[in-house]
Amino acid sequence: MDIRASTVLPARREDIELRTADGLTLVGELALPVSPEGGSSTQSRPPVATLVCLHPLPTHGGMMDSHVLRKASYRLPALADVAVLRFNTRGTTSDRGTSQGSFDGGEGERWDVAAALEYADFHDLPNPWLLGWSFGTELALKWGRDPIVRGAILLSPPLKRASEKDLAAWGEFGRPLVALVPEHDDYLRPEEAVRRFTAAPQAEVVGVEGAKHLWVGEPYVRIVLNEIVARVNPAAAPLPTTV
Repeated sequence: MDIRASTVLPARREDIELRTADGLTLVGELALPVSPEGGSSTQSRPPVATLVCLHPLPTHGGMMDSHVLRKASYRLPALADVAVLRFNTRGTTSDRGTSQGSFDGGEGERWDVAAALEYADFHDLPNPWLLGWSFGTELALKWGRDPIVRGAILLSPPLKRASEKDLAAWGEFGRPLVALVPEHDDYLRPEEAVRRFTAAPQAEVVGVEGAKHLWVGEPYVRIVLNEIVARVNPAAAPLPTTV
């Protein structure tokens, strides 16, 4: 069977709730690998790594179901033994429900990031990587420098809320930082990204020819997912296109 935009592969999918230090409940989902003879409702098997997903700007439609993050949860548990944790930041709504609180421009969301990482740590989810997209990249850069974080992958980073100071702090943090930058991005394009990310010496900027900020189109989704897996579980890369 060819893997298409709508393909949903087996995983154990659990509705979860995150509790923030400032008293909010956030809704989310955890997708875990299952054994080959299992199925979506059977016992999970230990993942190799974990993606903690930080979605695009909720005031412009971003949520845990934003398509690249949703497709990561649909494919990567089965194809790469990667757990995918998605959640709605404060005040954000998706089919899963609405997280408590209200959008705070990336400031109060620091507690949302902390709650997701605390959940991963408490539930022994291995090798957590942050996967931020657009607004989510700002949250990763500003608030994701936690000792349990193995690295961060940034999709379409605008570098608006996140400053050079935040990049320099990531440089000192020392963990891998990978920025996937569309050739035709609305906010930050590859040439400027290379210059801006010099503040974090370990940062790797990957320009993606033909891509736009929203990564619309199955070819671009596959590029993104392959780049993710190449970092978090290189043994599973490149991903198959059939199952």
